[in-house]
Amino acid sequence: MKVGIDRIGFYTARYYLPLETLAHQRGVAYEKFRTGLGQERMAVAPPDEDIVTLAASAAEPLLREDGVENIDLLLFATESGIDQSKSAGLFAHGLLGLPPACRVVELKEACYGGTAALQLAAAMVARRPGSKTLVLASDIARYELGSPGEPTQGCGAVAMLVSADPRILALDPERGLHAEDVMDFWRPNYRDEALVDGKYSTRVYLSTVVETWQRYAKESGRSVDDFARFCYHLPFTNIARKAHERLLKSAGRDAVTPEQIEAAVGGGLAYNRQTGNSYCASLYESLVCLFDQCAENLEGRRLGLFSYGSGCMGEFFSGVVQPGYRQQLRTEQHQRLLADRTELTYQEYEDIFNLKVPQDGWDYAFAQYRTGTFRFGGIAGHKRRYERAA
Repeated sequence: MKVGIDRIGFYTARYYLPLETLAHQRGVAYEKFRTGLGQERMAVAPPDEDIVTLAASAAEPLLREDGVENIDLLLFATESGIDQSKSAGLFAHGLLGLPPACRVVELKEACYGGTAALQLAAAMVARRPGSKTLVLASDIARYELGSPGEPTQGCGAVAMLVSADPRILALDPERGLHAEDVMDFWRPNYRDEALVDGKYSTRVYLSTVVETWQRYAKESGRSVDDFARFCYHLPFTNIARKAHERLLKSAGRDAVTPEQIEAAVGGGLAYNRQTGNSYCASLYESLVCLFDQCAENLEGRRLGLFSYGSGCMGEFFSGVVQPGYRQQLRTEQHQRLLADRTELTYQEYEDIFNLKVPQDGWDYAFAQYRTGTFRFGGIAGHKRRYERAA
């Protein structure tokens, strides 16, 4: 029985800051961001948008078209949690009108959470083939102003419906795993911004690519020639090129050309270049981008996927693209979303960055900005209030 991704949708904030603007403000060359990192814009969530509204806005079009019948599990993956107890998924459950006979759980392991949710969803569907699972991966990447991580900031959400006989991607059972206790990136409860040792984190990321690939190759018996394309977790776009070069060399391909690397990974990079890092959603934003932008028909072809979460947890896994997959995509909507965003000045970006959710216990209502289908309306009695956008 095949199990995998039946539908997939992507959403990001409707505001962005050009990294050229940030470079000018920080007194650095724009090429450091555009060429060095591979980034051009960062998506900026307004005050009335958070991980719940991002995720629900990604999922709503899919559920409007397919309905909510047989969804008995919602897995919400994030490292931008809004409550120490209540799952962000329960807020989304209510906004999306999901059935009450539905498990709802929030998952956390840095940027790996989305993959943990997808693999758990596949296992649950295999146990109950008539059921569906909604996976929501949603994050807002946030670092201190002026820090090295600032130009990689961003936000976004991906919604995936997981089912038997999927119409987009059937997951293979083989996988390569690697877990290791390291401190390359973390965010203590008392901080709004993450802490990161950037160079060390990149080294751990790249070594984890090798570990997971070698274990996957041993379990599956497959080689790099068995894959049409590869998608990687993207804290910044250019790391995919470095990661794939490392993977190829670990597989014994010493004469690696930039053209070979670009052919393998380039199709999944354009969206991240425009949104910045979306943590748990990042790998799947790359997958959406590949499906939306690849001119080649991928039906029946195998894709390689590498997921990484700092701390660290990594997984290399794969899936086979299904016949007719293009009929299930939302390419036009995704491209229109990215094209129709509002550019921020530097001062507007900084004002939004500094406008944090109050923690003094008073009631607050938030002004309406441009959002998706849903918005974060405010706080009353320590309770978050969500609503449909006007």
